[in-house]
Amino acid sequence: MNTSQTTEQARPVFPFTAIVGQEEMKLALILNVIDPKIGGVMIMGDRGTGKSTTVRALVDLLPEIQVVENDPFNSDPYDPELMSDEVREKAQQGQTLSVTASKIPMVDLPLGATEDRVCGTIDIEKALTEGVKAFEPGLLAKANRGILYVDEVNLLDDHLVDVLLDSAASGWNTVEREGISICHPARFILVGSGNPEEGELRPQLLDRFGMHAQIGTVKEPDLRVKIVEQRAAFDEAPNEFRQSYLESQTNLTDQLTEARERLASVEIDYDLRVKISQVCSELDVDGLRGDIVTNRAAKALAAFENRTQVTPEDIFRIITLCLRHRLRKDPLESIDSGDKVQEVFSRAFGFQE
Repeated sequence: MNTSQTTEQARPVFPFTAIVGQEEMKLALILNVIDPKIGGVMIMGDRGTGKSTTVRALVDLLPEIQVVENDPFNSDPYDPELMSDEVREKAQQGQTLSVTASKIPMVDLPLGATEDRVCGTIDIEKALTEGVKAFEPGLLAKANRGILYVDEVNLLDDHLVDVLLDSAASGWNTVEREGISICHPARFILVGSGNPEEGELRPQLLDRFGMHAQIGTVKEPDLRVKIVEQRAAFDEAPNEFRQSYLESQTNLTDQLTEARERLASVEIDYDLRVKISQVCSELDVDGLRGDIVTNRAAKALAAFENRTQVTPEDIFRIITLCLRHRLRKDPLESIDSGDKVQEVFSRAFGFQE
């Protein structure tokens, strides 16, 4: 307990529930926490719209998970798919694993990070002289079962973005050096943010993000004043400001924990699944990622709102976030604001505008 208090005093984080507006971004992040298999979020917006603040505020809300104590990969003590080799061997031999509860980790990827820093390194000398696989885990190991946040992802080297997206999609990270190969679980929610003025990601990279949230500068003067006042209050007395949002933060964390447990029992009718695929087909979305993500996000939204049945309204609320970035065929095209997706949705689902 003391550690978290000292961390809080060292660098207090703006409370998630205090963030005004930007509902699209908040919803996308929440749904990914409920179902990490949605595949992450790409957040694009102007400078100074609170992208980083919102993502970092998410840390407070993250529920606790069971991890194997002193394991650099946050191994799941009960799921072999989420265990490092060492932990899996112990489990297979019937050894007792010491388990502890830990917050879902969130890892920041620095812009200048090297591939070794991200993937981890193998100490070849130690491997050859001592005959052991001397592996130094990287950021992907630290992010296993958590969130990996890349600010200015559109400025990141394409090769590194490929590595991140491959790990996020497969759930594994493989490091190979001089004939030695190490593989470890790396299942994380990839959250990227960027400013469209600095260039978009290539369409094939964009497609790998589950959802795409677009945020703009708040235009209403009243809301702008409220945001400025809140920021001033937080900068003046961060711990007191956080204290005033403690109850709403706790409630949201409980809601997220319950939604994660409820997710498995949420159902989506066959005819709704057909209509989702009809929308994807009409929009000429390449591949089936759009269909899969839309189904998953709709179920996560129903779970979040304490329901076990997906409604057409759920799909309407998330379908733009899931599909808008998959419509771009030409790298020079700009991303659809969502009108096109909503128009096709309304036709397919028989909604009248």
